Amino acid sequence: MMRLNRGLSAAVVAILGLSSPALAADPVTLHFWVSWTPDAADGIAAKKEIAAYEEAHPGVKIDAQNITYDALHDKLLTALAGGDAPDLSWGLPEWLGELNKMGALRDLTEDAKTWPDRSAIYPNVLDALTIDGHLLAMPHYLGIRALLVHEDMLKAAGIAEPPKTWDELIATAQTIKEKTGKFGFGIAGTGVRSPQELIMYLAQNGLSIADRQPDGKYKNTWEDDKDKLVEATEVFAFYKSLHDKGVINPDGVSWGWEEEDTNFALGQYAMVIDGAWMDSRAAQNPETMKDVAIVAPPYKVKAATFFEINPFYVYKAGKHPKETWDFVAFMNGKEFQEAVHPNNSPRSDVVSDNIWGKDFTGLAPTGVVFPPVPLGAITRDMIEALGRTLLKNEEPQAVAKWLSAAINKDLRQAGELSTN
Repeated sequence: MMRLNRGLSAAVVAILGLSSPALAADPVTLHFWVSWTPDAADGIAAKKEIAAYEEAHPGVKIDAQNITYDALHDKLLTALAGGDAPDLSWGLPEWLGELNKMGALRDLTEDAKTWPDRSAIYPNVLDALTIDGHLLAMPHYLGIRALLVHEDMLKAAGIAEPPKTWDELIATAQTIKEKTGKFGFGIAGTGVRSPQELIMYLAQNGLSIADRQPDGKYKNTWEDDKDKLVEATEVFAFYKSLHDKGVINPDGVSWGWEEEDTNFALGQYAMVIDGAWMDSRAAQNPETMKDVAIVAPPYKVKAATFFEINPFYVYKAGKHPKETWDFVAFMNGKEFQEAVHPNNSPRSDVVSDNIWGKDFTGLAPTGVVFPPVPLGAITRDMIEALGRTLLKNEEPQAVAKWLSAAINKDLRQAGELSTN
């Protein structure tokens, strides 16, 4: 009878004397923009969980539209400007400050206060999604970065253990190339991942792209402090060495995340900074990935890694706030997280006992995040800085000065530049 009621018009329901007019209404449709990798295990699992959610909630339909990360940001901005935003979306943590500045995000503070599972989420994860006391997103998964190593390549080159410093990384990679003919290391020279890799190396040398000042706004201070300028120069000199000393494939300067992941999974090079999502690549490429080990990223001054808290963004423009929150809470629930993100969950009670789980989450204390400022222009400038270093062969100090000025210009245009 329930299925019959939903298919009948209100008039027919009234004629038949049926008592549940709510069943005759069309289901609420939540428009959900995602970035699933085709045929990846997490995407397959998520689709199954969402289908089960729809079955358990017949009044809700989830319309998931798959969009690549490279296109998702601009598509969201266009939709927000045109008043046609989805109810919720995946996103990158770099977008938090920008979307907040636009006033596009629904405040989830009160919803989360009464959510029974709140205590299961790592507190520092919720803190990173909070601006001025307002929770403006919920976590999707943790993209903690580690050094992935093809141990067989290291053994073939006579290397006993993975590198622990930048200098060791360069030396190890050169030996691997000499002994095996394979490149030793891979980077993302462009695309959404390259600023994430760059911020990690900056943090390993004691730097941030922008520091909060006493007036509550932000500033890049590299050119104000000669020691910081030296440290920033060293980071770009490191990138230049990766290229000039044959550590990376020359084509790697134009790789995005897909080329970086695919070529490592196929055993085309020995080491990469990457995330636990590579377990899906291991499932797809069991032979070429069977020798992979997970260790801490090599560093210069201090241990640091990129702590990507990948969020669900919920938009004010959405017409169904209650249903959207219920769905987001479901995706942060233990059942969904165990099925979809067993290795990189934001829940402290979901940690798999394998290299893709505990070996990554163990690096969380050294994680760094982007400052909560509009980052669209800043990350584009970070990508350009890498291009100036790797493609245009500009001097590292000149690149560091250029990026410092560009970041402050971007902060000024966003109304976030400190005058202190």
